[in-house]
Amino acid sequence: MTITRRSLIAASSAMLAAPAIAQAGFPSRPIRLIVPWPPGGSTDGQLRALAEVATRHLGQQVVIENRGGASGTLGAQMMAAEARGDGYMVGQLPITAFRFPMMTSRPTWDPMRDFTYIIHLTGYLFGVVVKADSPWQTWQQFLDYAKANPGKVAYGSPGVGSTLHITMERIAAERGIEFLHVPFRGGSDNAASLLSGGTQAMADSTSWGPLVDGGQFRLLVTWGAERAKRYPNVPTLRESGFDIVSASPYGLAGPKGMDPGVVRVLHDAFKAALNDPAHLAVLERFDMPVIYMNSDDYRASVQRIIVEEGAVIRRLNLTIN
Repeated sequence: MTITRRSLIAASSAMLAAPAIAQAGFPSRPIRLIVPWPPGGSTDGQLRALAEVATRHLGQQVVIENRGGASGTLGAQMMAAEARGDGYMVGQLPITAFRFPMMTSRPTWDPMRDFTYIIHLTGYLFGVVVKADSPWQTWQQFLDYAKANPGKVAYGSPGVGSTLHITMERIAAERGIEFLHVPFRGGSDNAASLLSGGTQAMADSTSWGPLVDGGQFRLLVTWGAERAKRYPNVPTLRESGFDIVSASPYGLAGPKGMDPGVVRVLHDAFKAALNDPAHLAVLERFDMPVIYMNSDDYRASVQRIIVEEGAVIRRLNLTIN
């Protein structure tokens, strides 16, 4: 083999171009994955499955850390406050992490400055359920009763400013309805309230699925572009006269300033996990589609979301001050 000056220069350039962190052997210890919801819901189930598969690809354990509360924004708060973007803390960013800074005069993070976007993953199947023994057989009957009885129909959601809350308020505004909104930390608490009669409806992702399948809850409407495969007899909002499709897609991010080599390692591992049959089976169980975006496309999509959601927030005059 003949080593020429040109080949030496090319090899040296490649070494310099390689991310420094990759040479350091990232990851060398477990990675924390912040799930900003309590255990037991669809997000928790999906991310646990993803973490299990990603662990095999990374050679280090991806450890789930549940931090429920504040409408799913505690993970964003933790990452925004993290000084070191070394790749050992990542977290789910629900759309509330982009909304909250626009709903307060004192935002504590900036979505475009304080996070490193790694990979976009999926979205939810949302819907509204009531108890199976409730008097409402259809979505229209439920809306008619709520309009005739202002403030008497309480629904639970994952929190103030969540997609579930905002969409229900959009529905109420269109039909002149006054709902009573009750925020919960997660799907388990929301379902328990509905079962006990504390609330009359539950607006959430498919954490209600087992209770619908088991006969305790009745699913009145879903919020996707098409009817859900598991519930083909249940109409969508669009079929019910609302020009609304709501799926609240999300991905994983880390603190600002992460090395591009770290981002690439994490992206590739989580992408492989996203498309792994074991993880796809969990998505299927929760009626969640694959919505993959790479790091750059994910960041660009966040910029669009901020513009779109900002318009809705201003129109509904939503604040958390």
